[in-house]
Formats: sequence, structure tokens, C-alpha cells
Amino acid sequence: MLSGLGRLIHRRRWTSLVLILVTTVIAGVWGLGVFAKFKEGGFEDPDASSTLVAKLGATYFGSTNPDVLVLYSSDTMTVDDPRYEASVITTIARLPKANVEEIISYWSFDGKAAETFASHDRHKTFVAVKLRGKDGATKTENYHLVKERLAAPGLTVQYGGSVPLGEEFGQQVVTDIVRAEMITALPLFILLMILFGAFTASLLPMVIAIFSTIGGLAVLHVVTYAADVTSFALEVVTMMGVGLSIDYSLFIISRFREELERGMSAHGLPQGKPWKRERDKAARKAAKKAYKTDLKPVRQSALSATMATAGRTIIVSGVTVSAALAGLLLFPQMFLRTIGLAGIATVMVAVFGATVLLPTLLALLGPRVEIGRMPWRRPTAKRAQRDPESGFWYRLGHSVMKHPLPYFTVVIVILGVMFVPFLNVQFGSVDARVLPKSSPTRHVVETVKQEFPNGSAEPIDVVVSGDLIPRDWTPAKKDDPIPPYLEEFRQRLGKLPGVTEAQFTGYSGSYGGVRISVTHKYDPMDQNAQDLVTKIREMSLSKDGYPMHIDVGGSTAAQMDLMSSLMRTLPKMALFVGVATFILLFMFFGSIVLPLKAIVMNVLSIGASFGAIVWGFQYGHLAGVLNFTPTGGVEATSMILILAVVFGLSMDYEVFLLSRIREEWDLTHDNRKAVASGMQHTGGIITSAALLFLVVIGAFGMASITIVKLIGVGMFVAVVVDAVLVRSLLVPATMRFMGAANWWLPPFLAGLHARLDLREHTAMVPAGATARPPRLPDEQPFPYALHWEEAGPEPAPSLIHI
Repeated sequence: MLSGLGRLIHRRRWTSLVLILVTTVIAGVWGLGVFAKFKEGGFEDPDASSTLVAKLGATYFGSTNPDVLVLYSSDTMTVDDPRYEASVITTIARLPKANVEEIISYWSFDGKAAETFASHDRHKTFVAVKLRGKDGATKTENYHLVKERLAAPGLTVQYGGSVPLGEEFGQQVVTDIVRAEMITALPLFILLMILFGAFTASLLPMVIAIFSTIGGLAVLHVVTYAADVTSFALEVVTMMGVGLSIDYSLFIISRFREELERGMSAHGLPQGKPWKRERDKAARKAAKKAYKTDLKPVRQSALSATMATAGRTIIVSGVTVSAALAGLLLFPQMFLRTIGLAGIATVMVAVFGATVLLPTLLALLGPRVEIGRMPWRRPTAKRAQRDPESGFWYRLGHSVMKHPLPYFTVVIVILGVMFVPFLNVQFGSVDARVLPKSSPTRHVVETVKQEFPNGSAEPIDVVVSGDLIPRDWTPAKKDDPIPPYLEEFRQRLGKLPGVTEAQFTGYSGSYGGVRISVTHKYDPMDQNAQDLVTKIREMSLSKDGYPMHIDVGGSTAAQMDLMSSLMRTLPKMALFVGVATFILLFMFFGSIVLPLKAIVMNVLSIGASFGAIVWGFQYGHLAGVLNFTPTGGVEATSMILILAVVFGLSMDYEVFLLSRIREEWDLTHDNRKAVASGMQHTGGIITSAALLFLVVIGAFGMASITIVKLIGVGMFVAVVVDAVLVRSLLVPATMRFMGAANWWLPPFLAGLHARLDLREHTAMVPAGATARPPRLPDEQPFPYALHWEEAGPEPAPSLIHI
């Protein structure tokens, strides 16, 4: 099927190119609109009790968290100075009511309540502003309309709060992407020049990377009409779009050059422009025409073979990576779901670019893909004379398989040591500290926490609701009596360990509920704060025998609900991704052992990556190098994202390696030779792909936002571990342990695989070799390797096509 697609693309190469160019231009224009559609946040579980409390606060009770926190300060005046008061009061009094719903300041209260709005040195105060609007876009628009009017004469002003924080986060994402692209473009091209040894061949992966990024943005814009999309998805689109496009292009171009050189050599066609050797103009013209005529079927055959092998592998790899990312769709958090959608779209665009656009360009170029050949690029004849069994990767594979147990032991010990820090992982939440230290928004938040009374206090909001809540009670009036059962419940809350105050902060007759804000002395992410939330949730309240409903919110409860939601969904994700991956690899490799082994290998890479993240970010060992503030924990949703992305990327390299090993196994049924030959053909390419991908994600590791750094470092470590330890050492060692059992397929599954086989049987096989490896006998002991390698058929000298 894919060989036919290769022939079709070759016949319709100009039509294909024009259609893709027109589509790309349209997609580029459309994709630019996504930048205005991003919505920050999405870390909460929409069905959690804490999320309900937050929604009730915004709809009925009034939010306890201001949209904008305006910090005023003076070096000479204090908040007690009449001039200070006049400057602030005059400024906030002029704010248009059409944009601002509520303003709370130091001068809104008397006594102790007012003191919470004054810094310890009394030179600073903050004003809490609630903006009008039911969505983030409207509030952001109102913020821009009033921002300039918040400047008070004689005072320094700075802005914080959820709206400025979200806006700065989005702007920083775009800045990071632009910087990453600028940092990586030149190193990527230089590395491609070194790897390909030709200017034209080096340009093609860059073209596919640009195409994939444009396509990813266009698809992401479409997704915004179905779901809220965070700007962080843009980072994933860029990172995976560029990385996977270059990886896939590397495999397609390398295989095409290999097939083209083999075909030209077999037909006696030289590289370059041989017709120029003719002295006569007419002879040159005739020689050129004859050369192109002879080259056309060779070029078509090379493209067809490339698509049937590398193209098919890339499609399987893309589907496998997408399956891993699809696991994110099972989570209720908008942050993970939209990144899952963005990632899948980007992978599919990268696969399309590598299997349609790139073959189109290769069909047009043919041998001209070698234009601009560098001195270190060997001529075809010399490369053909090299003995594959003398190559580095072939010798490494045999060395590992000669002593598999020591290699296996050393690698497992290294991966185990890397995983150990993860045993002490502490999960935290996203706050202003994810922004760089120079961030003005972060400075406001940290100033309020450090220099104001109760600045770090984040109350626990308790909403009591039920049909028996009095509809006519208005607690805003001091003389109105508080229903005894509610007052008694408030007092019970106030007597809990660590609680400093419990007070009514909201009432809604239309909803039938009241809110009690519980202030405590603990840090919001402290275990004591979490224990307090648990105790409140275990409390009960009833009136006249009818139970009242209690919902608990606030940052501590939200983090607890987030972790509970993630832990509930994680097993479902693991099961989905594991089963989907197993089925895909079973269909592709015709084995039940290889898919299981591939999944285990990926888990080892992920474990090492998670350990490195905890060591670097939770423990803070990378804080100085990467310039971030350690928070004593790692953000939980980021770890889930890394799990999905790294699993997909690791499986990507596993598919490339095992597909070539499978080709060699079909040729010889010699396990050791198949593994060594597969490593020789793909080891350099996989290492090169990993190196190029490291350049891309390394640039994102230098981003300004800590979450992006964390994901970049996690992926960086996983790719290094996967390429250096797992694929180079652990895979050949385990393949040696299992021997021919790697390809074992139970008889009851053989018929099913024959119908679902994803491979295209165009490979060269020895005459007399069986199309399927012999079935292992039931009594065959473990390990299988020696018995089956000795009993396997010897390669025949003649070759036939099947």
C-alpha cells in the first residue's frame, strides 16, 4: 500500500507540491489566529468540590481572590499620611464602574481588618480589584482599560493578581518560543550538514519542521472552537513539531539515499551530470535525455521502497506516539486535555509532512538531493565497499550480546540509581514562582506574602448549602440574627487545630447557601493544611434531622482534589496506552514478546527521567544552572504530561530500531546477526535523531517559565537515557537473553496477525527460508538464545523477492 503511495507521489509530484503549498499558505494565515484564543489555567478538576466552591464564589458569593492586586509604595510616606490616602482614594474613585465591579483597600475597613492591607513598615499597601466579566478575555480587556488609570500621583505602582499573571504567562510563552527557535535554527542546520554531508539534504528537514509547526498551529486554532486551549499547548506544538519532523525526515532521507544509491549502482548510473562529458551539444542533449529516462524508474523504485520501509515505520511510530498522547484525553483537567489534542494534531501533521511532502520533494530532487556535497561525504562507490559487519554499531551489538549479563546489570543499576530520588517526590501547585525572578507580577505576589500581615495566608472556603438555609437572611446587616445552627458550625470550625479565624464571607438566597472562610496558620501546601481540609470535609451539619451539604474549597483543597483526580485517572491512562501500544506493535512486529519488552524499556526511561526531575527541581540542584526558584515540589500535571510525551518518544526510537531488526530477522532468522545488523543500520540514525531532538528540547530547557524548564529537562534526560543506555545496551542484551523467542507468536494469534499485519512484504529474504520463524516448543527453557541460534537456518547465498 505505501509502496503504491510512493509511486503515486512520484507520478504526481508537481501536483502534490502545488496542493501542499497552497494548503500551507492557507493554514499559516489561519493558524495565526490561535494566539488570540488562548485561555490560561485549566489545572482544576471540573467535577471536584473545590471547583464548585470557586464557581459559587464567582457567581453568588463574590470571589475571595482579586482579579488585580495593585501594589502602591512610597519611600517617604506611610499609609497613615493624608497625602498617601488622598492619592490612592482619588485614583480608585475615578475607575469606571463599567469595567470594575468591586474595589477593596486599606481605607475600606477599620481596626484589625485594615491592618492586613498595610505592610509591616507601613510604606506599602495593596488594593484588591474585581473586574467585570464572566470570562478571562473580558476581564483582560477591562484590565487594559483601567490599568493606566490605576497610577497614583506620588506613589510607585505595580500590578499582580490572576489577570496580570495569566497575561504575563502567555506573553512569556511566546517569547520563549521565539527565543528557542532562534537558538536552535543554526545549530540544527550545522548538525544536519555534518550528518547528511550535503547542503540540499540538510535543508529538507528544516522545511518539514516549518511545515509541521504551521500545520500544528492551524489545527490548534480549530481545537479552540471545541475546547479551551492554554498557551502552554503552543510550547508542545513547537517542541514536538520541530523535533519529530526532523527525526522523521532523518529516517526518510537516509533510507531514500540508501535505496537510490543501491538502484543507481545496480543500473550503472553515475552521480552528478555525466552528460556534460560529451563535447558535442547534440550529444550532451541526447545523453541528458537518456540519463533522465534511465533514472526515472530507479528514482521511483527508491521512493517506493523508502515508503514501504521507513515510511511505514514512521506511520506506526506516529500512531504509537499519538496513542500515548491520547491518554491525556482521559483526564478531566483542561490543561492536559488540550495539550493531548495539540500533541496528537502535531504528530499527525509531522507524519504527513514526512510521508507526503518530503517524498514529493525527494521525487523532484532525485540524485540532486546530494547537491552541495561536503568533502567528508564519501562517494557512493566507496560507501558500497564498506563491510557492514565492520561498523561501530555492529561491533557494539555483538560485544553486548557476547556478555549480556554484565551490560544488563550495569544499565539496570544506573537506571535504578537515577530513579531513587522519585521515591521522595512531593507534588506542588502552580503559582507566581513559575515566572522568572525578574517578573513584576511575581514581585507583587511575593511582596504581599513577605511584607504584609497574613500575606501568605490562603483561607479555606467552606460552603454550607441546603433547602433549609433561610432565603431572607442577610448577614450583611449587623443586626440580623445568625441562625443558631450556622453560628454553632462556624464556632466548631474556629476551634479546629491551627485555625485562627472563621467568619461568614458570603450568602446567597437564590442558591441557598452560605460561605465561611477559615483562616489558618499553615502554609497552603503544608501537610497540616491538608489535614485541616480533611477534618473539615469529615464534619457534618444538620437541621431538624435534615443533613446540610458541605463543600470545601481554596488552594489547599484544590491541590488535594487535583492529586486525587490524577491518581484516579492515571491507572486508566496506563491501561489505555499500554494496551494500545501492545496492539500496534503486535500488528507491526508479529510478536507478543517485543511489545511487552518495548513497554518495559520505556517505563525504565521514564523512571530515570522522573528521578532526574525530582533531583534537579524538587531538591533544587539545577536551580543555579537553570535560574529558577525551587519550591520543594514538582507540579503534578507536568509530570503526567512528561509521562505521555516521553513514553511516545521512547517508543518512537524503539519502533525504528526493532523494525530494522525485524527486516534482518526475516532475511536470516539469526537473532544475533539480526540485532547487530539492525543496530548497524539504525544506530547512527537513532543517535543522530536523538542529538537533533536534544538541541530542540534543550533550548526549551532554557525557557523562562519553570514548568517549561521542567518538561524540557525531563524530556532531555529521557532521550539521553533512551539513546545511550536503553537502545544501545539494554535492548541488545535483552534480545540476546530471549533469542528467537523475541519473535514468538502463539499459534492462536498467528491467523489474527496475518489479517492485521502492518508490514509490507517487499524485503529480500533468503531462498528456502520460511516466511515465519519456527514456533518455540512448549518445553523450551529460558533463556532461549543459544538453542535457537544454533538451530536457525543459515543464510542462503541467493536472494529472492517476496
